[in-house]
Amino acid sequence: MMLIDRLKLKAADQLFFLGDLIDRGPQSAQVVDWVMRSGHICLCGNHEQMCLEAFTAIDAPLAWQGWLTNGGSKTLESYGGELIPDAHLDWISQLPLYADLGDVWLVHAGVNPNLPIDKQGEMEFCWIREPFHRITEPYFNEKVIVTGHTITFVFPGVQPGQLVQGIGWLDIDTGAYHPKSGWLTALELNSSTVYQVNSYTQAVRSMPLEQITVLVKPTAGRRASSRK
Repeated sequence: MMLIDRLKLKAADQLFFLGDLIDRGPQSAQVVDWVMRSGHICLCGNHEQMCLEAFTAIDAPLAWQGWLTNGGSKTLESYGGELIPDAHLDWISQLPLYADLGDVWLVHAGVNPNLPIDKQGEMEFCWIREPFHRITEPYFNEKVIVTGHTITFVFPGVQPGQLVQGIGWLDIDTGAYHPKSGWLTALELNSSTVYQVNSYTQAVRSMPLEQITVLVKPTAGRRASSRK
């Protein structure tokens, strides 16, 4: 809540979460409950997808184990070790995959540069990495794609807490759960101001977007690859 408090939201302000509310901390249940009641918008991330698959997939044991080993066990602990309430699962199942704000397009992971939007779905919007980060021209002519999913410090030359800008996209996932970073980031679109709180040190800071953003070349691969 430290970061939310820093934003000093007004009644007319709209807050967008880019997904992965769960699996990355000891209070997933509380986070989901707060966002549900807040009226703000959350997009679906790959961790929400894994959670839903664990509870609904035909091959449930395999999906269940995959979710538990990718943070699902922490989420269950936050619910007291019990199953997630139906009200929460129903809410998660209805999360939108993206939000079109006109000149900004929000999505958890990115897009497949080789497919039109209407041919893409959960696998692209919630999971994609390299094909998206290697695009050599903007996917949209007049929109910037803002994403999470890939922690920014895995890009060469990027330090923990910095944001990453590619061609037509901006990654603001600074790895709040990761001990190498701890920075949780919010971007105020109207003023291009970045607000950050460190989940380990409780340090807070804010600065103009350009001051904390690193430009990366489309041919620059990430230092590491993992299914997060």
